[in-house]
Amino acid sequence: MPIELDERGRALENEYFRQKEKELLEKMKSQISGNDSKSADMQCPRCDGALYETTYEAITIDVCNKCTGVWLDAGELAQVATKEEETGGWFGKIFG
Repeated sequence: MPIELDERGRALENEYFRQKEKELLEKMKSQISGNDSKSADMQCPRCDGALYETTYEAITIDVCNKCTGVWLDAGELAQVATKEEETGGWFGKIFG
């Protein structure tokens, strides 16, 4: 008798996680389909402002329209530091 209860418990647990995975996949699919235009949907991590892309020294960076915060994607900080180091800027001297 206890073996049947254990099996039923495992079956219910498996069904629960299967349902949660299905919900998560549906949520991710809707986010992917809704994020076709990257810059229009990005929100500032600090405030509720919208991020827009701008170019600084031939590097595309994200700037908030409310708090004017600057947000860098992966590798962009290294690119900015390299550019500043080449031109003799203070940022490149610190982080270069």
